[in-house]
Amino acid sequence: MTSNSPHGLGYLHLTSKWGWFVALGVALVLFGIFALVDVVAFTIVSVIFIGAMLLVGGIFQIVHAFMTKTWASFGLNLLMGIIYVIGGFLIMQEPVQGSLVITLMVIAALAVGGIIRIMVGFRHREMASWWLLVLSGVISLILALMLYSTFPGSGLWVLGTLIAVELLIQGFTWLQFGLALRRLGRHAHAQ
Repeated sequence: MTSNSPHGLGYLHLTSKWGWFVALGVALVLFGIFALVDVVAFTIVSVIFIGAMLLVGGIFQIVHAFMTKTWASFGLNLLMGIIYVIGGFLIMQEPVQGSLVITLMVIAALAVGGIIRIMVGFRHREMASWWLLVLSGVISLILALMLYSTFPGSGLWVLGTLIAVELLIQGFTWLQFGLALRRLGRHAHAQ
C-alpha cells in the first residue's frame, strides 16, 4: 500500500468503529434540528451554559490566584477571576440580557472581521482571487448590519441559530465520515 492510499493514512483501524461516528453524527443532527425548532429557548439555555462556564472558570481563576499568590500577577489573576464570577452570575441571572450582549459581540466581530478582510483583499489585488476575500468581508459587513438593524430582537435568536447550524454541520460531517469508514472497511475486506 502506498502512503497516499486511505489505508496508509491510518484509518483502517477505525473501520470497525464506523457505527459510533454515524451515531454521533445522527445525534448532532437531531440536536441541531431540535435547536432550530425553538432557537429562542436554545439561545437562553446556551447563554445560561456560557454563564455557568464563566462562573466555574472564575472560581478556578480565584483559586489559582491564591495558590500562586507569590507570583507577580496575583492581583491581576484575582481580579480576572472576580470579573468572571460576577459576569457568569449576571449572565445566568439575566440570560436575555446576556444574549443581547453576546449578540452585540457577534455583530462587532462580524463587522471588524469584514473590514479587515476587505482591507487585506484590496491590499493584495495582485493575487488571483483577491476579490473573494473582499466579497467575504462585504458579506460579513452586510450580516453585521442586518443583525444590528434588527437588534434587540436578533439577540433572542442569533446564538441559538449559530449553535444549531454548527450542530447540523458537525453532525453531517461525522455522519459522512462514519459512512466513509464503512465503505473503506468493506473495500479492505473485499481485497
